[in-house]
Order: sequence, then C-alpha cells, then structure tokens
Amino acid sequence: MNKLGLLGKNISYSFSRSYFKEKFKNENIENTTYENFDIETINLFPSIIKDTPNLKGLNVTIPYKQDVMPFLNKINKKAKAIGAVNTIKITKKGKLIGYNTDCYGFSKSIEPLLKPHHKKALILGTGGASKAIAYSLNKLGIEYKYVSRKQSEGISYTYNTLTETVIKEHQIIINCTPLGTFPNIDNCPDIPYSAITTQHILFDLIYNPEETKFLKLGKEHGAVTENGLNMLKLQAEKAWSIWNLE
Repeated sequence: MNKLGLLGKNISYSFSRSYFKEKFKNENIENTTYENFDIETINLFPSIIKDTPNLKGLNVTIPYKQDVMPFLNKINKKAKAIGAVNTIKITKKGKLIGYNTDCYGFSKSIEPLLKPHHKKALILGTGGASKAIAYSLNKLGIEYKYVSRKQSEGISYTYNTLTETVIKEHQIIINCTPLGTFPNIDNCPDIPYSAITTQHILFDLIYNPEETKFLKLGKEHGAVTENGLNMLKLQAEKAWSIWNLE
C-alpha cells in the first residue's frame, strides 16, 4: 500500500486529506492512502521518513514550507527560485525531492480574472505561500509589493502605512495571512477597504470559510473576489502528477 500525506502543524482541518480521500474513492484508486503528519517541530520530520514504510510523497503546509528545505536531497529549480516547498516526492532510492505547486495553482486560478488594467498587486503576509504568489505575479508581468505588520527588508508597507492612494494604485490584493480562517471568521487584514473599487481583484488563499470577511468587504465595494479552493485543487492535482512520475 502506497502512502501519501500532509506535513504541517495543527492540521486537523486539512483540505488535502479529505480531497485525496474523495479522489481515491471517485477514481477507484485502492492502492494508496493519505494521512496527516501533524508535528510540533520540523526536527521530527526525519523520524516520519524513517518510520513510515511505503511513503511516496508529502504535501507541506504552514509553517514548514521553508523549514523543510534543509532536510531534502534535491530541490526543483522553480521551488528553489521561490524559496518554499509544498510538495515532496520520495524516490525509489529514498531520495527526497522538493517542488512547489502553489505557483501553478495560483497562476491558473487568477489568470481568468485578469484584465489589462491589473498591473500592480499587494501581497498581504510574508510566509511560505506568499513567496509562490510573488513568483507567479512576476511570471505574469505584474508588479507587486509586500505588506506586513512590521517594517523590514523587502517590505514596502506596514498595515499602518497603507493609504487609500496605495490601495487605489494596486488593483490586485492577495491575502496570504491566516487572518479570517475558521473559526476566527470575524478577523481580516486591516486595510483601507473604502478605497476598493470595481477595478479590484481580492484573492484570499483561505478556503474555510468560503467567503472570508476580507472577500466580503471587497465584494461590498464591487471587487471581483476569489477564495483559495480552486488554487488548492489545482496544486493538489499537480502534486499527484509529480508523485506519479517515475
């Protein structure tokens, strides 16, 4: 029996496990299981590899997309450029190869929404997922700026310095923070929502709830909104194709 799984912390809510369980059922895949590997620290990762026979691959989620990289034997060129790994393939010889499928999922999700005026984006948050978003925007020819709680190198704005003018200039806003995730559905990034217009796209990587407060406030101002569900499905299928490559 081949084994696949999700590496993360506090991941009982995980999309991946239910998605792959449903996929295996619908496609009559009987030789593969998918389970969560919920660990308190990345230092426990080697013991998962050692103690899980027939493990063929892993998805990686918060907070280990960057932390897992030093443990891998090889990192795919794209994942290296992004600086984050969300998919690991384990070869027949036991080598661990890191990939990033977040960029694929995000690009395919946002491309149908893009119009010629969508030239500048704000990325809210600086975690592992935000790096894949930045890489994708770059490939799509869209200029981006990072927004974070604290000022540091590479951060263009903090939430305190975001003005209505900045929001009006950046007509794509992507939430890469966990703010608004179930059960804390009343939370949202602290941005000047009053400056959002019908020209904006608000994209939230969160998929639970289906409509976060961030998206709801955007919609109230006429913005096009998209949650992270389609991106997750696309990146999951891309991971599946990587695991099944010989």
